[in-house]
Amino acid sequence: MPCGVCGCPAPLTTAVLARSLTMDFETKIYSRIGGYGRYNRIISIFSWFPNFAVMLNLFCDVFYTLIPGSYHCKPDPTLLPSGFLFSNYSRQGYLNFTIPWVNGSGLSHCELYKYPRNVSNFIDNIPREIVPCTSGWEYDQAAALQSNYVTEWNLVCKDYWKIPLQHICFMTGWIVGYVLLGTVCDWLGRRQGFLLSVSLSGLLGVAVCLSNSPVVFLLLRLSQGAMLAGVFLSSYLIRLELCDPPHRLMVEMVSVFFAIAAELLLPGLAVLCRDWPVLQAVATLPLLLLLSYWCCPSVFPESPRWLLATGQIDQAKRCFQSFSTRNRVCLSEDIYPAENLLSEIDAEYPDDTQPCYHSVLELHSTRVIWRNCLILSFTMFIGTGIQYCFIRNLHSYSHNFYFSYFLRVLTGALGCIFLCLSVNRFGRRGILLLSAIITGLSSLLLLALTQYLRGVLVLLLSVLGLLFSQALAMLSAFFASEVMPTVVRGGCLGLVLASGCMGMAASSMMELQNNRGYFLHHVIFASFAVLSVLSIMLLPESKRKPLPDSLKDGESQRRPPLFLSREDNLPLLYTQRGASEYNPDNYSRLVSATRKMLIKDNLPYKIVVPSQSSLLPSNSEVHCILEEEALREDLS
Repeated sequence: MPCGVCGCPAPLTTAVLARSLTMDFETKIYSRIGGYGRYNRIISIFSWFPNFAVMLNLFCDVFYTLIPGSYHCKPDPTLLPSGFLFSNYSRQGYLNFTIPWVNGSGLSHCELYKYPRNVSNFIDNIPREIVPCTSGWEYDQAAALQSNYVTEWNLVCKDYWKIPLQHICFMTGWIVGYVLLGTVCDWLGRRQGFLLSVSLSGLLGVAVCLSNSPVVFLLLRLSQGAMLAGVFLSSYLIRLELCDPPHRLMVEMVSVFFAIAAELLLPGLAVLCRDWPVLQAVATLPLLLLLSYWCCPSVFPESPRWLLATGQIDQAKRCFQSFSTRNRVCLSEDIYPAENLLSEIDAEYPDDTQPCYHSVLELHSTRVIWRNCLILSFTMFIGTGIQYCFIRNLHSYSHNFYFSYFLRVLTGALGCIFLCLSVNRFGRRGILLLSAIITGLSSLLLLALTQYLRGVLVLLLSVLGLLFSQALAMLSAFFASEVMPTVVRGGCLGLVLASGCMGMAASSMMELQNNRGYFLHHVIFASFAVLSVLSIMLLPESKRKPLPDSLKDGESQRRPPLFLSREDNLPLLYTQRGASEYNPDNYSRLVSATRKMLIKDNLPYKIVVPSQSSLLPSNSEVHCILEEEALREDLS
């Protein structure tokens, strides 16, 4: 079997043994190095902090690109008559004299009056013309920040298109980071991918603070977005691969609450920082603190599951020994010579075992893995892309920035709580299906009945759709991490998360066209949400199942029927077993049961003791023979 990276043929024994051991990692190895013990819990806690740092930097973009609610051209004295006296006018009168008034929106955002220089009568109708702004703009304070990316470089009016372009480039960086650094995590390991990403993201965050033009800001944010994606992805993987099936969901959902805490904290930080470079520096500080993980490998170690799945046996054995020691599980040969894990691995894997790495490029030769990745990417794309439609309806209910911001955060928290309470009980596939159905129905009702519904009903449908669309996105990412095999989990999960960033970038595409295609955008995503219901039925169920490690494990996953009847759980040939005195698990009971069966009167035969010696064995000899045969069977 050729390796995914080097292309060299792996020895047959290595391939067979890898399939036999990695398939049973959680039953043969995981419990013997401590399971989800004390050390694994400590690592999970330390893996939550990167989520906080990443989300803090991600949602800073909301405040950086927020346009102030009110702004207008700065009056230009060179456009006024030469005899104009400022002292004769109030502030508002001066603005009315220099800036056109637009019905319904107040002072014009992008235009000024230009007067002839030799006019002396300012009472009668004065000939004047309308010209674009010539000397900049005056802004009211944006939400929380006094200056941001928009007000720093006057990205309004004819330069407005640079704002959605910046967001599209930022999301493009995340897409590239998820795809490339996900593959890096599969080739170099989870820890190496994390350290690379967090180092570069911290340096790029500091560089963003020193940006001196919109182009430099845009390019640095694009690069930082790629590195932030690597930090998020590598910490997601290490959390998942160190958990057993009962704890996987809760550990990942707690990391979501860390992200929500960052979103809730961000407006307060923006008020305290006042200027965007200061806010950027504060958001970069947690990333710089994460560099301490480089000096403390014990708080963010390499994944032992990935080491064994890729055939790195020496590193895997050292990792197993470290985990067992920190989890207070002894692997000493002096105490457990017959059950020593390290000795068993030495016996199973030959000395010439070579590491074998894989990449997402090998998915073209798979069927089940590729299908699962495609379906979950589709649902992730819908879950993130359709949120723009619901948030836009919230803007029509209230133009207050904080109303839509905190309502989105609140619905995200409720969606996370909903997943915590339902997914482990009803399964991943069923809750994903329910989330897609409610998201699609809410979107369709808003499309068809918005003009007939009252504002409160529109608000309720928007909140409901926003809640379940966020639940759909979160569960798609978690579901993908469980059904993708370990050897390509980084790359596959990166593809799924990258599709979510594409959905987020689609909203900026609408703003780039001044929302001219909003209705079509809403129709397309509502239709996609309905179509996703059919594709979700093809997914397997991963509840209470071990993670697949090899490509063969990923291909062996099968979708269960949606509704199980009583007959579906019965074997093909079903017989009712009665109570039996035979117990093969206990030798003493085996001997007692054999003796009782021999002395029963209701046997279908009768043992007769001969009156004279015979070549046949006696009854006592029969007992000894039966005991010896039973002992041999029990030992075998």
